[in-house]
Amino acid sequence: MSDKEQMVSQTIDKYEKYINPAMAKLFRFMGLSTIEWEAQGNVIRDIEGKEYIDCLGGYGVFSLGHRHPKVVEAVKRQLDLMPLSSKVLFNKPMADLAELLAEITPGDLQYSFIVNSGAEAVEGSLKLARVHTGRSKVIATINSFHGKTLGALSATGREMFREPFQPLLSGFSHVAFGDIESLRQAVDSDTAAVIIEPIQGEGGIIVPPDSYLPAVRELCDKVGALLICDEVQTGLGRTGKMFAVEHYGVVPDIMTTAKALGGGVMPIGAFTARPHIWDKYITSPFLHTSTFGGNPLACAAAIAAIEVIREEGLAQQADQGGRYFMGKLTELSKTYPEVIREVRGKGLMIGIELTKEGIGGLILSEMIDKGVLIAYTLNNPKVIRIEPPLIIEQQQIDYVVNALAGALGKAQDMLEDL
Repeated sequence: MSDKEQMVSQTIDKYEKYINPAMAKLFRFMGLSTIEWEAQGNVIRDIEGKEYIDCLGGYGVFSLGHRHPKVVEAVKRQLDLMPLSSKVLFNKPMADLAELLAEITPGDLQYSFIVNSGAEAVEGSLKLARVHTGRSKVIATINSFHGKTLGALSATGREMFREPFQPLLSGFSHVAFGDIESLRQAVDSDTAAVIIEPIQGEGGIIVPPDSYLPAVRELCDKVGALLICDEVQTGLGRTGKMFAVEHYGVVPDIMTTAKALGGGVMPIGAFTARPHIWDKYITSPFLHTSTFGGNPLACAAAIAAIEVIREEGLAQQADQGGRYFMGKLTELSKTYPEVIREVRGKGLMIGIELTKEGIGGLILSEMIDKGVLIAYTLNNPKVIRIEPPLIIEQQQIDYVVNALAGALGKAQDMLEDL
């Protein structure tokens, strides 16, 4: 056994003993018995040097690609100055990032609280909505995903994740996504907030009718409830706009961001709100705090990431690349209608819904073998997600489509044999 083979074996053994044996088994089943070793741009290399086109993008983290040089340089520079904050003196990177967030977010969104993850951003937004309105009722949507910490999980709309941890926070209810009438029946004068993904990600890349978000905004205004838009996965160029709400001309009261905010180098999230909603936090600025939130290292990465998105026109690249990718995938769906039920999405947030759940594993395994990384959406195993870096090149898209055609052909043969 070579040194590299021994390292792989030892790593898998440690997963089984110290992390989760079921996870190790699943990785092996999918043909992932290797170690990720290095990455650059759209490509990941394993320890043996095999290259994979990253069409998963860390579930939306690597919008800029892996190790974007401007983000890496910004982090190295800050590392030599001061990685973490004293929490006593003024923190310039955090102030600069908050200013940038106010600049790029829609409408009059202004004040930001910087956290470490999307789930933390959701937790903070729910607390802010409750303290500002003095109400406790929160409405979310069925099949939504907002995170797995206790408050975020209370909003997440998948019983599989919720049931083992009941009772969760009280006051949460769920309605059908994209159905304004079901929301109309649920919203009332006791509602603190409606929390919604502009496009459901883990739910299966579900794009609502164009009239939906404007109608949600109108409903919230009517009863004095806040609209929280969870842009953790859709934000920062992913859908062809800086934020997905811009497709619908809607300004939320609170917006959450994370994933791509760290430029694929540092973990960071934020929730950003309109000025009047920050009233209780201005009166009592220590109502909500975070030891590591807003640390200079992560803020430096986020500042660089936003600058790259704007300078390189990554939202426009996502729009153009997404149109090309969707067009090619739609052609495949017509060639293999027994396997693909629908192709949908916006920008480079694309879902391929399969006709049967069981064939997804075969397709993923075939794609991994061909050097393409994809995955299911978390709430719907029938939907394969395509979320590559926004810098993916046309020739890489063509390679992915050709590899997928081969996998679909094998899936169709399997279905015919059943």
